[in-house]
Amino acid sequence: MAVTAFQDLPLADRERAWDGAAAEKRVRRWAGADDGPNERYRDAHVWYDADQKDNFTAYKLLVADVVDDRLVAVPRAVMAAGNVMQGARGGVDLPDKDVDRVRSHLAKYYRKMDDRPPWED
Repeated sequence: MAVTAFQDLPLADRERAWDGAAAEKRVRRWAGADDGPNERYRDAHVWYDADQKDNFTAYKLLVADVVDDRLVAVPRAVMAAGNVMQGARGGVDLPDKDVDRVRSHLAKYYRKMDDRPPWED
């Protein structure tokens, strides 16, 4: 199991709508990950199962999209992932040892957005 390295991606406009399924398709195309995940694809997510890294289903918490052929963090995606970490939408199944690191990764984007993650309230 692995938390991805923080990429410090530029932020999309805060009002940009989030459509995870559409973003997933754009990220795959941008990353050249048609046949399987690769490092560029991985950078758009916060967590992946390193033992299954060749399977798209091993990747969780997509927080990025492709805008003008550039990978960017989408604030609404970051907030959605933060809420999932708090149990929204049934939560996310992650190893306990990775939860704090995932929250730390997301918190960096929250700070970049001049906001606070929900677990700090």
